[in-house]
Amino acid sequence: MSKQIVIIGGGAAGFFGAINAAQANPEAEITIIEKSPRLLTKVSISGGGRCNVTHNCFDPKVLVENYPRGRKELLGPFNRFQPRDMIKWLDAQGVVLKTEADGRMFPVTDDSQTIIDCFMALSKRLGIKILTKIAVNTIEVLETGAFHVVLSTGEVLLADKILLATGGGQSASGFQLAQSLGHTINEPVPSLFTFNIKDPRIEGLAGISFPDAIVSVPGTPLKAKGPLLITHWGMSGPAVLKLSAWGARILYDKNYEFELKINFLAQYSKEQLTQAMLDAKAEFKKKQVSKHPILEIPKRFWEKMVQAAQIPDDKPWEKVSQQAFESLVSVLTEATYSVVGKSTNKDEFVTCGGIALKEVNFKTMESKICPGLFLAGEVLDIDGITGGFNFQAAWTCSWIAGNSM
Repeated sequence: MSKQIVIIGGGAAGFFGAINAAQANPEAEITIIEKSPRLLTKVSISGGGRCNVTHNCFDPKVLVENYPRGRKELLGPFNRFQPRDMIKWLDAQGVVLKTEADGRMFPVTDDSQTIIDCFMALSKRLGIKILTKIAVNTIEVLETGAFHVVLSTGEVLLADKILLATGGGQSASGFQLAQSLGHTINEPVPSLFTFNIKDPRIEGLAGISFPDAIVSVPGTPLKAKGPLLITHWGMSGPAVLKLSAWGARILYDKNYEFELKINFLAQYSKEQLTQAMLDAKAEFKKKQVSKHPILEIPKRFWEKMVQAAQIPDDKPWEKVSQQAFESLVSVLTEATYSVVGKSTNKDEFVTCGGIALKEVNFKTMESKICPGLFLAGEVLDIDGITGGFNFQAAWTCSWIAGNSM
């Protein structure tokens, strides 16, 4: 009798694990079970519908630095299957990726459907059975070591091996199933979220961005650097998302109410900013400070910062004191804003938390607690910053699980 493999979860990790298991063992009978009506949902919405497949970071030691949780455990797996391998694997299926300036990698079609079509076509060709709108109610381990999988339809499947790849999220059903089989779950809390800020200094400035900002939370070790975006609800962009990932538990404990220190212009030193103001003073003299920004700072933002530095709107450059200059540099580089909540970054919703990593063998992705149970994707307590890193962890772990099963 051929080996029966059941994959619980029809997302990125579930499909990639199923495909690799089928390629490694063509005789196996593989079934994917997905409780929702849709398959590969995150693949569909990632990167604004373009699917940020991976990141062009090819050194495993550097790659693991992008994971607030799972760094140590992923080093070995990334030495076996990393972004370069995923690019090659997709290329063999006729899917070509391109690299953007920030290192993120997308299909050249700029369409996530390219990845979905690739996985669906391969699954069909490999004879993988797919069940949707069906949940797994319980899993029981039989004396033989096989699994008795009871579905929401009342049907029972027998499985020699199971891959649990149900994703993260606080309501993920995989956590209950993993617990029922003896696993410890580290409490899931949000990661990769934006900050709600109500402050007159940024009111009406939605859409203005800064290429190189530093954000930090005073009194904590949290600090991140990167592009920053002012939004209708507060602050977003890679710098904020990175900070939220590294600070997922700290900010959760603060109930998402904390002070945020911002340097909007990290590419310039305070001396360079002061010099730029002295140059403007010499050049513009009798012209209003508020109407003549320095260093290509967006005009609307500059006007608000001039107000925040308490420099009157009609004050000419030649009348600005050294103290006013210092105040203006301060509001640009070290102002503090009160965060009063969070907003989900819809494209990249990621959870911090999940199955405790010490309970997993990362050479095979098999559970140390329950032989025959394999684990991949966000059901594990692994998460990366934005930029394709979460998908890469899913590809790597499910590739290992698929081949090990």
